[in-house]
Amino acid sequence: MDWLIVSLLNGVCYGLLLFMLSAGLTLIFSMMGVINFAHASFYMLGAYFAYAAAGALGAAHVSPGAAFWIALFIAPVLTGAAGAAVERFALRRLRPRGHVAELLFTFALAYVIVELVQLAWGRSPVPYRIPDALAEPIFLLGGHAFPKHRLLIAAAAGAMLAALWWGVRHTRIGLVMQAAISHPDMAQALGHDVPRIYVWVFAAGCALAGMAGAIGGSIFVTDPGMAQALGPIVFVITVVGGLGSLTGAFVASLLIGLLQTFAAGADWSLADVAAWLGAAPADAQALAAWPLSRIAPVLPYLLMVAVLIARPRGLMGVRET
Repeated sequence: MDWLIVSLLNGVCYGLLLFMLSAGLTLIFSMMGVINFAHASFYMLGAYFAYAAAGALGAAHVSPGAAFWIALFIAPVLTGAAGAAVERFALRRLRPRGHVAELLFTFALAYVIVELVQLAWGRSPVPYRIPDALAEPIFLLGGHAFPKHRLLIAAAAGAMLAALWWGVRHTRIGLVMQAAISHPDMAQALGHDVPRIYVWVFAAGCALAGMAGAIGGSIFVTDPGMAQALGPIVFVITVVGGLGSLTGAFVASLLIGLLQTFAAGADWSLADVAAWLGAAPADAQALAAWPLSRIAPVLPYLLMVAVLIARPRGLMGVRET
């Protein structure tokens, strides 16, 4: 029972971190129709910007705890500024050529960002860590500690979801943004600067990815491979939840986080699963050598295949794929 509770809490926290990363991608697609293949690279940039900012503040004799919190605000701003520059000087010029040109550009941009990060900080992981106070356990359950930084993930993800939902649906800025995306000519005729709105939307999506990187990089690892490690999962979440659906991204993130966490921590094998599903004993014995933890990284993709077969638009899709 203790293992079940700990796995549930860890799965929820991991799912919330995935949502923090996928929220920006969902915002950009729902507002601009751009599938940003470089989104995970902006997540990586957020981690490295936070590391650099914390290091600079530490050199200025700022305490490690204060430097970490200040870096959490600096990193999204810098990442958002980088995203604004990308939209202003590249995507804006490619927009008349269609979404394929935008997709190819972001695909190439992902590799360029990785190379720039390696030139600036090297190929090895950097020592970017959370303050010791956040590493302390809140409680112990069954010999497993539940650290305070999990609450940071939950608070940041909750605040991000509330801010996006309220900002897009219940503020004048959100209404103008939706009008500019759906009817750009009419919004332009009413005096709204549509190109500037595109810049702000793309910058906001990248800033959300930067915030996720600033938090996730300190908890896990900050290295040039972090974008490649989480990038495919982000697109799986977007597809499973439904392209353009913020609520769908939230549900899919929690679902995939729980699925991977339970599979990685369970001591079951595929034989146990087959027997539970009612397979013949001979078939179950052939799967006894396959622990469920071995296929945990594949489970999100199997879930995506199942969702696409049953509901091609995703769980809560609002845009045709």
